[in-house]
Amino acid sequence: MRLKNLFLALLVIAGSLNTVAQEKAEFKPSGKVDGKVFFNYHYDMTDGTQKESSFEIQRAYFGYKYHISKDFTASVIFDVGHNEAGSDYTAYLKKAQLDWKMSPVVKLSLGMIGLEQFSDQEKFWGYRYIMKSFADQYGFGSSADLGVKANIKITDNLYANAFVINGEGYKKIQDEDGKQKFGADLVFKNKALIAKFYADANTATIVEEGGNEKDVTVSALAAFIGYQFCDHFRMGAEYNQLINGKKYSSAAEDHDLEGLSVYSTYTVNKKVEIFGRYDYLTSNKLDGETEKWNLSKNGSAITTGIQYAPAKGVKMAFNYQGFMNKDSSIEDKSLLFVNFEFKF
Repeated sequence: MRLKNLFLALLVIAGSLNTVAQEKAEFKPSGKVDGKVFFNYHYDMTDGTQKESSFEIQRAYFGYKYHISKDFTASVIFDVGHNEAGSDYTAYLKKAQLDWKMSPVVKLSLGMIGLEQFSDQEKFWGYRYIMKSFADQYGFGSSADLGVKANIKITDNLYANAFVINGEGYKKIQDEDGKQKFGADLVFKNKALIAKFYADANTATIVEEGGNEKDVTVSALAAFIGYQFCDHFRMGAEYNQLINGKKYSSAAEDHDLEGLSVYSTYTVNKKVEIFGRYDYLTSNKLDGETEKWNLSKNGSAITTGIQYAPAKGVKMAFNYQGFMNKDSSIEDKSLLFVNFEFKF
């Protein structure tokens, strides 16, 4: 009997060790290289324009993702694009991120991380290679920054994201103030509906006309809702506000921006889509001024076109882009584009 019990015990131990060995063998560290390019040709029909047409590569991304273990993933992405300092193409570190799945409901990310301010809006809009989402297009926030964020699954349909970052974006290092930006968002998702609320705040030191230093808090607020009415039609709308800033990284007391973006897509079939978008950007009047402080850039934008996706990883779109200025002394813009996205 003792030998029988010992034999059974050894079988249980062996079975347990075999199960553990199988579980360990199931995961194999692996990595993947990927890339993406945004290419276009445009013809500028604006009256008085000098540069009527041009071929452009606006963005090229090159990245690598490595699954270290079931709980840890590392990723790096380089963004090659225009540098305002003068270089036509400069490579920036867009992402250098470690993701740690701490539990089934909490994921922590740190390093140069991708941010959530307009990520859901950008995915729903669906045509980043043609035009950025509203908050990105008009300087309400950055798509990546140095810091830490936590994604929390509250229920199967409700998610939260909270973060602490430098606040200057991925093209700049931390400023001399050394103050961070704090923010959070709440996202509800089901099969047809997505709704999102976002808020952040970043205190910066500015120098007033008299030479005195003053702390000003720049805040961004956003609300977004998108709905998939059927297999062929979706529509989204978002409202964005920037308080005390000419840009997310440029504090300016009492300088506010706000705007609305509405977009929709009709899917003809798996390869063809018809899309349209309307943006409206405005600003406030400063005390003692008769015109809004951002009048030269305020106005309405219209984008509409048709996309054709002939193969996986390849998209092309013929589209019209126009901008109607609030300042009547500035000529309205009118352009025709042929945009391409190809990725691997």
